[in-house]
Amino acid sequence: MSEPIEWLEDGTPYSPRFSDRYHSEQGGLEQARGTFLAGCGLPQAWQNQPQWRVLETGFGLGLNFLVTWAAWRADPHRPQRLHFVSCEAWPVSAADLLRAAPIDSTLQSLAQQLAAQYWGLLPGVHRLSFDGGQVLLTLYIGDAQTLLRQQHPMADSVYLDGFDPQHNPQMWDIHTLKAVARCCRRGTRLATWTVARGVRDGLVQCGFEVQKVPGVHPKRDNLQATYAPRWEPRAGQPVLPDATVAAPARCLVVGAGLAGAAVAASLAHRGWQVQVLDQADHPAAGASGLPAGVFAPNVSQDDNLISRLSRAGVRTTLNTLAQLPAETRGTDWSVCGTLEHRVDGTTGLAWSDGPGLDWSRPATPAQLQANGLSADTVACWHEHAGWVRPPQFIAHLLNDPAIHWRGSAAVAELRRTTVDGQPLWQALDAEGRMLAEAELAVVCAGHHTGPLTHAHWPMNPLRGQLAWGLHAQAPAGAPWPPQPLNGNGNLVPRVPLQDGAGWVLGSTFERLKTALPPSPDDHAKGLATNQAKLHALLPPLGAAMDAAFTQAATTPDGPVRTWAAVRCGALDRRPIVGPVDSVRQPGLWLCTAMGARGLTLSLLCGELIAARLHSEPLPLDAPLARALSSERWLGYEPQ
Repeated sequence: MSEPIEWLEDGTPYSPRFSDRYHSEQGGLEQARGTFLAGCGLPQAWQNQPQWRVLETGFGLGLNFLVTWAAWRADPHRPQRLHFVSCEAWPVSAADLLRAAPIDSTLQSLAQQLAAQYWGLLPGVHRLSFDGGQVLLTLYIGDAQTLLRQQHPMADSVYLDGFDPQHNPQMWDIHTLKAVARCCRRGTRLATWTVARGVRDGLVQCGFEVQKVPGVHPKRDNLQATYAPRWEPRAGQPVLPDATVAAPARCLVVGAGLAGAAVAASLAHRGWQVQVLDQADHPAAGASGLPAGVFAPNVSQDDNLISRLSRAGVRTTLNTLAQLPAETRGTDWSVCGTLEHRVDGTTGLAWSDGPGLDWSRPATPAQLQANGLSADTVACWHEHAGWVRPPQFIAHLLNDPAIHWRGSAAVAELRRTTVDGQPLWQALDAEGRMLAEAELAVVCAGHHTGPLTHAHWPMNPLRGQLAWGLHAQAPAGAPWPPQPLNGNGNLVPRVPLQDGAGWVLGSTFERLKTALPPSPDDHAKGLATNQAKLHALLPPLGAAMDAAFTQAATTPDGPVRTWAAVRCGALDRRPIVGPVDSVRQPGLWLCTAMGARGLTLSLLCGELIAARLHSEPLPLDAPLARALSSERWLGYEPQ
């Protein structure tokens, strides 16, 4: 449940938990602008910078974020990207955020955008995206000290905020201040409204130079500080090995599927010039070329690693879809929700109340009925899920002036060389001709990634076969569901395909098989497998389509058609993202092994690579970042 707050007679929000006020509207605005923004030397300090990273210790009702965002928008010399990281142990509801927002029209508009994404805040890290991804709000839901030590974000400015030290002493104790200090670089400025002696002494002990300054009404004094320790701080082991580059340069990406397009888009947004190479004559020619696919969170009763990864991935996918042209909604993608038929009879949900229900909840009787399922069917509803046509999505991702696509460019070798004293990676074809060269190379070539990187990553090819067809050719009266259905496989109905409205069903998992097209025997087995999946997902539709599946064995262009491609998966069912060998092969990275979760995880993986290269706050929990990293196979364990 969201943190309950009360509203006093003068309209001021009040926290029963901490017996303290949040702020009045005018007082809160003056504090946000005078104490925090101006107290950290903003906006002047961030001007003409590639990025700026603000760390806040208490999000509260979001006013400091809204004011900082508004100042960024109003500044013609603003940084290219604003990161705002904020801790909050007790998030309020989106409705309370809106109610507390100032009447200022600009801030009201921003508050509405914030509230629209302020849902599903389970403990952990949540990345919210605004203004086309140029403003990124990373919320740490939980204990500030614990999460700051876990995530270790670097900060250029610090807003030290929270309820009064007398009411919430843990937020201001020396251990929390030490965690904040570890996130600062020399010169990081800090501002806060309290001048409590314990806070001043604690900041000095942690390496800050502290001064009292005239306060913002009703405070007589405020504190400002600069991180300038008289000693050399002991360097702790980072979340992942440092991979920061000095500045964006050129990057070559091998592979134009979902993984390659996601990496290209994330780096292009940071100022890289990206060349994408693929052996086919068009993007999405491999496993990412399926007619339509589903993105949805995974659920498990222990809320395991894959479930938590999938939620982070879905948020990133939603952030990206929201940036696409409005006319593509409903034709290239749709966030329509997905019903998961739990064919094993368990709900799979790790919660019965609270913010988890924003993600996934038991299906209602009306939803079961609308999908033609019996009232005793065990199913759950994923509100923030839907379908995407991957080829069209990839085309949107690659449609960036900083991305140059080149097809019919089969890379046979990646060679490390030096040109005019500059270390470069060169992509060569089978005849040894150079296709491209760049300071950074990222291989996103599925099961071909291993040979290109000369790394023995534990990956297996996974051939998958889909069944699909047009509704106009389907049996009359077939009970198609109103939205995608998933479970053991998935069904995407009512999706606009090239030849008309259609459906997509699948997929098979054929380990270690790479032959395309499948042999007649494998083709028949694939049809039978997908037919069985349809019967399990939606028995009435399965019965209605039996004759069409039988006909498909002898009529390739009939009511049931097939499609096949080879995917790539790792032994632990997680993507492999990161440097190949930063010592012996610096500048060579990989992003692969998406398995059947490309739509859910590829964009998250692209953002993870960008975050590591640019010392940005991680877009997901640090343990999940390590679970994706290539270094996990090298035994990397932070202290």
